[in-house]
Amino acid sequence: MKRTDYCGVLCESDLGRTVTVAGWISAKRDMGGVIFLDLRDREGILQVVCDARNLTQADFHTAEGLKNETVAIMSGMIRERDEETYNPKLATGTIELAADSLEVLSEAGTLPFQLDDSNNVREELRLRYRFLDLRRPEMLRNLRFRHRVARVVEDYLDREGFLSVETPMLTKSTPEGARDYLVPSRVHPGEFYALPQSPQIFKQLLMVGGIDKYYQFARCFRDEDLRADRQPEFTQVDMELSFVDQEDILLHLERLFKHIMKETMGLDFPAPFPRITWQEAMDRYGSDKPDLRFGLPIVDVSDIAVKCGFSVFSQAARSGGCVRALNVKGKADFTRGEIEALTDKALGYGAKGMAWIAVRQDGELYSVLTKYFSKDDMDALLERVEAAPGDFILFCADGLPTVRRTLGGLRLDLAGMLSLRREGDFCFLIVTDFPQFEYSEEEGRYVATHHPFTMPYPEDVQYLCSEPGRVRAQAYDVVLNGVELGSGSMRIHRPDIQEKMFEALGFSEAETKERFGFLVDAFRYGTPPHGGFAFGLDRLVMLLLGARSLREVVAFPKLGDASCPLTGAPGMVDPSQLEALGLHIQMPASRRTRRHRLICEE
Repeated sequence: MKRTDYCGVLCESDLGRTVTVAGWISAKRDMGGVIFLDLRDREGILQVVCDARNLTQADFHTAEGLKNETVAIMSGMIRERDEETYNPKLATGTIELAADSLEVLSEAGTLPFQLDDSNNVREELRLRYRFLDLRRPEMLRNLRFRHRVARVVEDYLDREGFLSVETPMLTKSTPEGARDYLVPSRVHPGEFYALPQSPQIFKQLLMVGGIDKYYQFARCFRDEDLRADRQPEFTQVDMELSFVDQEDILLHLERLFKHIMKETMGLDFPAPFPRITWQEAMDRYGSDKPDLRFGLPIVDVSDIAVKCGFSVFSQAARSGGCVRALNVKGKADFTRGEIEALTDKALGYGAKGMAWIAVRQDGELYSVLTKYFSKDDMDALLERVEAAPGDFILFCADGLPTVRRTLGGLRLDLAGMLSLRREGDFCFLIVTDFPQFEYSEEEGRYVATHHPFTMPYPEDVQYLCSEPGRVRAQAYDVVLNGVELGSGSMRIHRPDIQEKMFEALGFSEAETKERFGFLVDAFRYGTPPHGGFAFGLDRLVMLLLGARSLREVVAFPKLGDASCPLTGAPGMVDPSQLEALGLHIQMPASRRTRRHRLICEE
């Protein structure tokens, strides 16, 4: 027998056809003389009727012994189901296959968990048997949708004149940003390759080489702490364009994401994506990736609070800090327990406490703060935050970073408490004008906020070495529902500015030559103005599907400790392999992890 059709694509137009289908047994119902099977493949489920009158005795005996997830191939005629047995939950719910022959291709053993009950299965166990987990319709749907998004992106970029170019996976370590994954070289003992955190340098070299428009579905590797929307290896859609300015790239990105949403979600976004600067995002929302599906803007009231008699407010405002507020509309009826819960969250973000005012429906103010403000100042405060009867205003007074972190976090917490995020809403945002540098207390110097090849605004170039904290980068992020999809920037194409950038970062001439000499050298031979962007394919798919984590949209993901329960990676290697690389590792047996023990035991 040879398969002629997928189970899930057969329909009423196939009535009377003799077909052969193959797949996994997902359910069996033995009615005595007649056995009903649900046969599942990539495209769906088809009911197969095994009637003792239509099968050989051997084939019917085989059908009686079929176990769930056994792989079988079956032939027969497609016929209509009795109307009372229609199954509206299946695309094939009005038809069935009357089997006249069947063959077991591979018998399944006892399953470690039931596929239809995977929500109650530990994730580690699901990932240990990921090949079974992938059979679930939800996982198949997720991977099919991911494929669809990738195809839509690729087709769009191809029409826009982009060339797909692959860049090396084994490259040079340039220790800026996240930690590299290192690969030792056998041919060059004591030397290492690095797996790419991004194709940044190579895509700039492609622009120097005249490619003009490049893209790649790039595999990237970063040795950093994991979370729900982060994996140690991931796929990003990487793009670079020549002879463009920042506005050209932002318009290109807006068209691209609108096209993705239209083709994959059926959603139109007729209005331009909103844009705000990094400074505005941090001041108004306490985050450089604000979720704009709801309001709750942060309001600065430092100039009013500095005059009040409440020392926490006045001292913060006078000592270089600030006082800012959130107006939670219509929630003056917060219970004492809810207020205490919000206060505990504020303390968790590093605040020393949380002051508040409840504006009752009759306009009366309920708060200890009223005795510290004059009537005029309190009126000005309430006007500033646009308070109305029924509102609840909460405050944070501290240094700017603490206030941003606290109110930005409370804003998201309140959205969860009050169900302000509606399922199916998608709100894009473009954030621009990031700081060129951020100060690293750990390293005692300024480091690049994005990377050392980001072009500053022309008017800020003069401050690169003298006042790096005031330099703005021509850098931009695209944000969706409070999640950073990706980042990009205009690149430095002038050697003199690139040299100043390295100087501002504290690199000596020798360090610059050692780390980036090949790029700096390339810039001497004619470099076009260029810029680019990269966004996480996994992250976009996760958001569009409403999945809980990246692990739901990646075929073979890692756990939070970057381990793979399926393969046991990372693992020990044969000593001869280390010897060939000139390496020696000493690790006591006591350091074997629970994960290793689990895999060995299983």
